[in-house]
Amino acid sequence: MLACWPRCLYSAALYVLSPLIWRRVWREQALAHPRRARLGMIPRTARGTSADGLGERPVTWLHCASVGEVLTARPLIEALAAARPRHQLVVTTMTATGADRVQALADTLNGKGVGAIVSHHFVPLDFPGAARRFVARLAPVQAIFFETELWPNLLAACRRHGVPVAVVNGRLSPRAFARYMKIRPLMSAALADVDWLAAKSDEDAERYRTLGMADACTSVVGSLKFDVSASDEDVVDSERLHSWLGERPTWVAGSTHPGEDEQLLDAHRRLLETHPDALMILVPRHPQRFDDVAALCEAQGMTVARRAKNERPSRDTNVYLGDTMGELSTFYGAADVAFVGGSLVPIGGHNLLEPAVRGVPVVTGPSLENFSDVAATLREAGALIDVADAEALSKALGALIDDPADRARLGEAGRQVVAANRGALSRTLEGLERMIKAK
Repeated sequence: MLACWPRCLYSAALYVLSPLIWRRVWREQALAHPRRARLGMIPRTARGTSADGLGERPVTWLHCASVGEVLTARPLIEALAAARPRHQLVVTTMTATGADRVQALADTLNGKGVGAIVSHHFVPLDFPGAARRFVARLAPVQAIFFETELWPNLLAACRRHGVPVAVVNGRLSPRAFARYMKIRPLMSAALADVDWLAAKSDEDAERYRTLGMADACTSVVGSLKFDVSASDEDVVDSERLHSWLGERPTWVAGSTHPGEDEQLLDAHRRLLETHPDALMILVPRHPQRFDDVAALCEAQGMTVARRAKNERPSRDTNVYLGDTMGELSTFYGAADVAFVGGSLVPIGGHNLLEPAVRGVPVVTGPSLENFSDVAATLREAGALIDVADAEALSKALGALIDDPADRARLGEAGRQVVAANRGALSRTLEGLERMIKAK
């Protein structure tokens, strides 16, 4: 009983804060998923029935927070679908943008007619009743939580229903670790419900151990981010877009945030002074900001073409706004240089390997705590350019535009880093299969 008190206090706090929590997730909605799913009210038939007469399909459940985690998890989702053809693979997300990415991936995989059926649900809010209801109705044979998605009541519900739990690509940034240490009794109790942690680095594994993860249940497998690859469709789309844009120097600012867009537009304005034909492809991280960013560009005197409106940049266009979902890899592949956002503001950075795998030179700001290990690996290989502010960014962009040989060197170095560090996917799959066999 004493071991349950942290979770009881946590649950009580959730109930007190439930009006605020519900308001926060109200906008994260998709037409295919009624809001009652947030309370675990999914159909018991969600497990599906195979069309080949094999009966009810076992469910493998994988949870990702949002679109970034879904993109990183894509190789794992594809591999699980191939390795478990008689299963249904249910991928849950917290956000609507994540749901959109899962649905697009599910449409692709299901359209091939081979492998597991892939589907999406919103993850329930972590109230005790909602968590128990969701796990009971889904009845998975395995639950896989991605990176830092540690929900105490969902983990407890899995334990109660005998569902083995894995945390894969497990990572804890210094900032997240400091937050979790403030509620260490709760996190220690939650981690006691995890059967296997596949940590991405020794540092992450040690942080998890400090929070209470059992050493015997912990493995260091490497980062799944290095197993990312561009799809054939992305490559073709990038080539088409590059041809469509012409030969003008082009750089991408990807996954940008409020307070960062202003700095990036300042950098582009400085770049235009020396390279008047340069084009910036600006891709905000969150779709609800698309209109605001378009207005910001125009307010700063930039001529804008919007991807979502099928507007083609003219020679006078300064900014091409990437206001669509799921095309960031396409934009990276069509550009000469890539700046990865969330790094000029205190966000912690985003995935530096998305442009690197496309052989595009990678530039980043100083806020990189979420990708410090990846950044260090790229930096050591001479495949990363660090800038402190808009002025430094504009100078770096100008130098790279003027030096095709250096761009090629940086791009190839990044591609080689990705190739040399692959392998986490196969190690993760092996561990997951051992769990299933041991059940």
